Amino acid sequence: MRATEGDQLVQHGRVVGQHDKVGEITQVLGENGTPPYRVRFTDGHEAFMSPGPDCVVKHPSRPSTPPDPGGSPGQRGAAAR
Repeated sequence: MRATEGDQLVQHGRVVGQHDKVGEITQVLGENGTPPYRVRFTDGHEAFMSPGPDCVVKHPSRPSTPPDPGGSPGQRGAAAR
């Protein structure tokens, strides 16, 4: 599991009727995005977490850059062949 600050940590409910808990990762304490994480939940509660198999990390959608209309120099002739 890897995360960056600003990602969401979703902890799925463990029993029927229990809702998922969603929090924002505010600090990554492990190396290269690995746990533990400092997480702030929607109710304001903060916790240090080493997520288990009932958790997933959701990365916020980042705006993609539009493709270069000319393509890279090595690809220009590829379509004409």
